[in-house]
Amino acid sequence: MSKPYTADDFSSLVTADRTWRIREISDLKTAIRRADQNLGKVLLRALVTISYAHWEGHVRNSAKLYLIHVALRKHPYTSLNSQFLKNYFLPRLTALSKSKGSIESRCNLLDEILTSSNKQFSRVNDDLINTKSNLNSEVLREICLVCDISYQEFIEHEAFIDAMLLKRRNAIAHGEDTFIAKDDLDEVTNTTIALMRMFGDALDNQVQLKTYMAA
Repeated sequence: MSKPYTADDFSSLVTADRTWRIREISDLKTAIRRADQNLGKVLLRALVTISYAHWEGHVRNSAKLYLIHVALRKHPYTSLNSQFLKNYFLPRLTALSKSKGSIESRCNLLDEILTSSNKQFSRVNDDLINTKSNLNSEVLREICLVCDISYQEFIEHEAFIDAMLLKRRNAIAHGEDTFIAKDDLDEVTNTTIALMRMFGDALDNQVQLKTYMAA
């Protein structure tokens, strides 16, 4: 994968990632419209799994590209929004919580937190963008927080993300005979594509306007 050195690089990479995904969803939609009834049922089930895969893939790839873009700037944490310093310590806090670290190790971590603001953000921890192979609305909210973008516009689509995409995809992936109506075709394709655009555009706005910088 090319690196998003500039704002234009970032926009191009996110757009390219989204474009091929949209093309594949659109091609499958066309095939469903042309298929007979029996084949259409099979392709509708495939559409749900493909749509979910592209939704998850675009969120994961775009978020990583965003963090890489900011990391390539090598700004000190004092110059960035406070979320970036929080991100630096989130994996450490998780590991410490799981290991039930000693009081000394917790104090050492607190000392590091208190003295780390002048460090540079130059490396992305891949664990921060973890879709957990189940990108429900709760996981999306966490990724939006890590990327410091608003979750507000996704709220009205939570039922679609959790039920229409993820729940049905899981049922199909687990071999269940889940029925997908042809009437759902436009909703599945159009909303999935709209969600991908919303997420990618939110990140692109951050990059173009440099709102990841501290006020």
